Amino acid sequence: MKIGIDKIGFFTPHLYVDMEKLAEARNIDPAKFTIGIGQSQMAVPPITQDTVTMAANAALQILDEDDKQSVDFVIFGTETGVDHSKSAAVYVHGLLGIQPQARSIEVKQACFGATAAIQMAKGYIALHPESKVLVLASDIARYGLNTAGESTQGAGAVAMLISANPRILVLEDDNSMLTDDIMDFWRPIYSDKAFVDGKYSNEQYILFFTKVWQAYKEKTGLDFSDFEAICFHLPYTKMGKKALMAVLDDAAEEDASRLMDNYQVSTTYNRNVGNIYTGSLYLSLLSLLEQKEDLEAGSRIGLFSYGSGAVGEFFTGILEAGFQNHLFRDEHEKQFAARKEISVDEYEKIFEEQLPTDGSKVEFDIDEDPAVICLAGVEGHSRKYVNKQTV
Repeated sequence: MKIGIDKIGFFTPHLYVDMEKLAEARNIDPAKFTIGIGQSQMAVPPITQDTVTMAANAALQILDEDDKQSVDFVIFGTETGVDHSKSAAVYVHGLLGIQPQARSIEVKQACFGATAAIQMAKGYIALHPESKVLVLASDIARYGLNTAGESTQGAGAVAMLISANPRILVLEDDNSMLTDDIMDFWRPIYSDKAFVDGKYSNEQYILFFTKVWQAYKEKTGLDFSDFEAICFHLPYTKMGKKALMAVLDDAAEEDASRLMDNYQVSTTYNRNVGNIYTGSLYLSLLSLLEQKEDLEAGSRIGLFSYGSGAVGEFFTGILEAGFQNHLFRDEHEKQFAARKEISVDEYEKIFEEQLPTDGSKVEFDIDEDPAVICLAGVEGHSRKYVNKQTV
């Protein structure tokens, strides 16, 4: 049975800050941001957008009424959830009007969460071929103002419909995985900002990729010539390039050139959104699918997922015939075109806005947010979400 990605969409907030201007405001050479880490713009979430609303907006884009009746499992991968008990998936299930006879859960392992969700979804579809699973990857990367990690912040969500006989990408089964208990990046339960050992994390990312890539080659007998492209989890776009270059010494010139060229295409969206943790790998895949016009059916795409702490996995998919007809490229182009640049001062003001933690009531002006699904306020320690289409 073929199982894989039938639909894929993404959402990012309508506000962004220019990385050159952020660098200048921090008295840093802009090239360190635009070339050194490979970022051009950074999405900035207003107070009316959180991981729930971004995921719901991404899913709203791809689901039709038949999908809502067929989905009976919603799996939400995130490391910036809004509640320690109630899953973000339950909120999204209600906001989208998915039929009630469904499971809805949240999974966590740093940036690996959505990959774990996909693997879980594959097993579920194998047992229930008529079902569909909605996999959500949504995060807001926060390190703090004037910190070393500030330039690798971002916000966004990717939604994927996993099914039998998928129309975009059939996922293969020769995965290679690796787990090691390390402290390269973490966010204690009491903190809304992450902690990271940047140099160590970069080293581990590359080490994990080389190990799972080598294990995959030994397991399958496949090599660079069998791949049209390899997509990476991208905390910043230069990270994946470093990992890819670490293994290309043994590649034929033609293969190395193809993989590097396609890698650059796969970073287009990430470069202009920033780090979205669990969704970063899948935003890279989406960028490749929508920005490389000569991709052919039958091409094998490699995917490297990494979640600090740490879990890594290399897996693959084969493009289906006519996959281009099932993408939402026009909608994504319009979304990018409609975004509004804000100043560094405006970004800092938005960054410092916080929800009340004492149960007090607050209401937000959601008319200022063009998204369909927004956070309208908080009352009695409960977030109040609004789907403008159903009001």
